[in-house]
Amino acid sequence: MRNKIFIQRYLSPCGEMVLGSFGEKLCLCNWTVEKHPRRVDRRLQSGLKADYEEGTTDVTEKAARQLDEYFNGMRKSFDVPLLFVGTNFQKSVWRRLLEIPYGQTVSYGAMAAKLGMPHAVRAVANANGANAVSLFAPCHRVIGSDGSLTGYGGGLEAKKFLLDLERERMRG
Repeated sequence: MRNKIFIQRYLSPCGEMVLGSFGEKLCLCNWTVEKHPRRVDRRLQSGLKADYEEGTTDVTEKAARQLDEYFNGMRKSFDVPLLFVGTNFQKSVWRRLLEIPYGQTVSYGAMAAKLGMPHAVRAVANANGANAVSLFAPCHRVIGSDGSLTGYGGGLEAKKFLLDLERERMRG
């Protein structure tokens, strides 16, 4: 018998998402319309030897509440326990995402340098794009070295929305 990843839908102001929990941790917060559909799903299900099952859990309900608070300007950080499923390199990139402050951005090149791999910009970008817990590990805060908005699983409109939301809340 396979394990279960319990999933529920979450409608954000910039697109529909799926929240998923495995055990007592959030393993999924991903856009339903994304650039590489099912890539994250396959990695999670394979890595955890689990199938998706619709249903809420304490973890997904807490994640949804915290997302509501984030979008309403009442929350700047999250405290939902996260489960990263990927390679050691991907996990190191995702942990670095947790260090980017609310309302600020960092370039892929700067992230690569902080990881001690200044020439691994493309690998950092690919790992960033494979992040399964969008918003909680804020990959939207990573931008091009010229300040441009580059690829984002939820689309560039969602990335711009999130960055504008955070900058506006930092000012006001």
